Amino acid sequence: MAADNRYEEEEVRTDDGSPITKPRPIVRLGIFLVAHSPVFSVVFSAAGVLALLLLPLLAKNTYISENALMPGSARSMLSNRDASDGSKLVKDIKNFRLNHEGQVQRLIGKYMSEMVAEVYYQKFQPEGNQFHPLHFFSGPASYTLLRNVSCASYGVNVVGIIRAPRGDGKESIVLVTPYDFINGGDYEDLSLGVVSSLFSLLSRVTWLSKDIIWLVADSRYGDYRPVAAWLAEYHTPSFKVSDQLKCDELNTADNFRRAGTVAAALVLKVDGRSERFEDILSIYADASNGQMPNLDLINVVNYLAVHRQGFHVKVEKVVSLLSSSWLKIVGEIFEAVGKVAHTLNPDWKFGIPAAEYIEGSATLASSLYSQAFGIPTGPHGAFRDYQVDAITLKISPGFPPDSKARQHDFFLRGSQLLEGTIRSVNNLLEKFHQSFFLYLLTSPSKFISVGVYMIAFALLVASLPMVAASLYVDGCKALTKSTHNSAENFKSWKWLDAAKQVFALHLLGFIVTLLPYFICQVPGQHSPRNRSIMWGTTSSLLLVTFVTIPGCSPFSSRLHGTNWAILKSVTISAAFIGLCLMSIINFATAEIGALLLVPTCLLAQPIKPALRSRRVKSLLGAFCSMVLVTIGFPVIFFAITKGLVGEGLVGLSLGGEFWTWLESLWAWKSATYLYIGMVHLPCWLLCVCILFHPS
Repeated sequence: MAADNRYEEEEVRTDDGSPITKPRPIVRLGIFLVAHSPVFSVVFSAAGVLALLLLPLLAKNTYISENALMPGSARSMLSNRDASDGSKLVKDIKNFRLNHEGQVQRLIGKYMSEMVAEVYYQKFQPEGNQFHPLHFFSGPASYTLLRNVSCASYGVNVVGIIRAPRGDGKESIVLVTPYDFINGGDYEDLSLGVVSSLFSLLSRVTWLSKDIIWLVADSRYGDYRPVAAWLAEYHTPSFKVSDQLKCDELNTADNFRRAGTVAAALVLKVDGRSERFEDILSIYADASNGQMPNLDLINVVNYLAVHRQGFHVKVEKVVSLLSSSWLKIVGEIFEAVGKVAHTLNPDWKFGIPAAEYIEGSATLASSLYSQAFGIPTGPHGAFRDYQVDAITLKISPGFPPDSKARQHDFFLRGSQLLEGTIRSVNNLLEKFHQSFFLYLLTSPSKFISVGVYMIAFALLVASLPMVAASLYVDGCKALTKSTHNSAENFKSWKWLDAAKQVFALHLLGFIVTLLPYFICQVPGQHSPRNRSIMWGTTSSLLLVTFVTIPGCSPFSSRLHGTNWAILKSVTISAAFIGLCLMSIINFATAEIGALLLVPTCLLAQPIKPALRSRRVKSLLGAFCSMVLVTIGFPVIFFAITKGLVGEGLVGLSLGGEFWTWLESLWAWKSATYLYIGMVHLPCWLLCVCILFHPS
């Protein structure tokens, strides 16, 4: 009976007594949002931008989630003797390089052997930068090797393993020091001294339960390649007979040794003198496609560096934003609002000082920028491809490298920092899992979790489905005026013509995305500028060919009975789906893409009616559409972005620079490259088609 009463309340009788069922509340809400989509699109878009600006205020202090880490709970066992061992290694390397050419690997291997470590050498080839479309969907070891490599071109890694006295060989911790054995400098020698001091201690301690691997990576071809080559051999051993055997001076054949599963990795670099009097520690954590290590690993290093060793810790910032006048105004507004809120209720802790807001915004922008490009910020990115938590620690000492008095203290503090971190990781009985993997940093001690920063993206794209539904209704109504059959138009499949055109342009984007693979096969075209010109010319010819195909070009949609409203409706739907999918893969790319693509899609409309009407409102809308479409072109947006991050546009060859940037994206298998070619570029072309639609 209760159910019958409920249905009776939902029913309304017409004059003839037939029941009419009211739509459900959720349906009525949807109808209301669609009916007022212009207003809500402005509200949601503004709210999305405001939420993005509010993120530095919503950042929380970091905290260590895993209780077993216990950073700083044990007293350091590092002694002056260990630091002296590091100083002795640095001195011997300098003397060795003055008297001999190359083969510094032997000296480092000798020191490792004296510390009772298992030592071996690993040779690797330089990596070719050749695009292959299937590499986006293959494993991390799918790199291209150069052919006809001479013996002198092989890189050689030196690896030492200390077996844990309390371990079973199933887990390990990796320490990495990139070192150029050909052109290594004094600061690189200091990084070897720091880790050597620690290695001297670890060879004697009894508390280790995880094996320690020290990898001295030959960085003549960059910091990333030697680490990636070692990891590839460590996880997927190769049994092929190689040309390495004929130039095997260091006995690298058939002696590759392994320890247990890598629990964590630390990459240490000493890079240049600090501009301040104190030692500066920079933390780099971004891996490929916006992947980040577990936040607990960063928290442990930051806690020990600040509260135990006295380092000044920092993360990367967009320096140009630090002097931004508009950002200063926004920070002052939020600071004033926070003071008012605190006056109304002392428990409301809203607002931060304007200077802190600017610092947080510059750091947040750098974090978004690095994650959006999808390129690792250091050799630690190679570990993340194997689901290993790793970070790069770059220390800038506040003294010249030849200062013996400061060097000993530097070795002590640097080694104690690594010792404390290894002690914490050594305490773990399982992998890092307690803290966050999805986060953005606003400072070394403040972060924004995924549950907070996704709100800004959700607000930005929330208006897209509403506007798409509203445009579809408007398009059907426009067809009703010509056919005088409203019910038939709403039930018709007229939207399939628009869907076919949208699909065809996305197919064109897919083909353009694969073009670099074929361009790289053309002999004699090695200049980035020539390749970019060839890519642009070929893509333009494909677009012209596409436009001439009957039934596929949006310019011929009038002939097929599809008006621009339905075409825009399907375009917005495609953009919404692409952005949501991209947010799962790489949030930063989706966020920046939404900031650019959402207003472009929402404001795109035919300019012919606006020019004919000559009304200020219509002309202003057409002008905004033209500006957004111009900025939305990938090459133009690339140039603007380089200018905003402070790299400058003076003397910039757009074509060559853009091609070089794309090469770096596909070399690192960045999903941003796929997004540009298969989501952003087709939607941008569709917006251009809507602008010049023969309406």
